[in-house]
Amino acid sequence: MSHSENILVTSNNHFEVVEKTTLIDDSWPTHDQAIKDQTLDHFICRDGKVFAGTHLIIDLWGASNLDNLQIMEQALRKAVKEAKATLLHLHLHHFTPNGGISGVAVLAESHISVHSWPERDYAAFDVFMCGDSEPEKAIDVLRDAFQPSEVQVDSLLRGQVVTV
Repeated sequence: MSHSENILVTSNNHFEVVEKTTLIDDSWPTHDQAIKDQTLDHFICRDGKVFAGTHLIIDLWGASNLDNLQIMEQALRKAVKEAKATLLHLHLHHFTPNGGISGVAVLAESHISVHSWPERDYAAFDVFMCGDSEPEKAIDVLRDAFQPSEVQVDSLLRGQVVTV
């Protein structure tokens, strides 16, 4: 897959922003192609259910390094890779000095978002993916990166198609 990457870093006394955008090639189906051939819409058929994707709500308690922009970026990139997803854009906003991080990794398969409160050793991650990705693999990546004492995960099937 061919791609290009643009990097922009902006900061002042209160925040720091890192933006990275990856442009993918034109091999992805158009909207009209996906409507015509529903196998191209990346809906999932698993265990007799048809749905758009899995949405994991992940809470990390007793976590460390939640104000470290470099560790956060590395963790999100590794989570995307381990989950077999495609990173399109990464935007991280660091509330400095020593503040939390809010951000999103926009994926071809959907997204991973984060909001951290280092003063409470807490981070909230949303991992939503469709298609052949494996969002559950992001959990161990986040656990390894931030070493929480407790991990809470809720899982939702988004866009579940009701069959009669």
